[in-house]
Amino acid sequence: MLEQAAAVRGCKVVAVDFNDDDNVFDVTIDKEDGDVELGDCEFVHRAVLDAFDRNVEDYALTVGSLGISPEEADEMLKTIKD
Repeated sequence: MLEQAAAVRGCKVVAVDFNDDDNVFDVTIDKEDGDVELGDCEFVHRAVLDAFDRNVEDYALTVGSLGISPEEADEMLKTIKD
């Protein structure tokens, strides 16, 4: 599902890290033909949210690129929402 969502935006998944203690998934995407944009990260993030019920599955998710960390991506998304 991650790979399909990334491919829609012309990206590929390069890493998925899981912290079992906190149920946190960190997904890293990259794009061969240009820079990964915030919209790419957001698209993949929303695809996961649509596929799984966070209240049932009890997980946290960050999607970032090789250029920015997941934490930086989260801060950018928070800024956009505000």
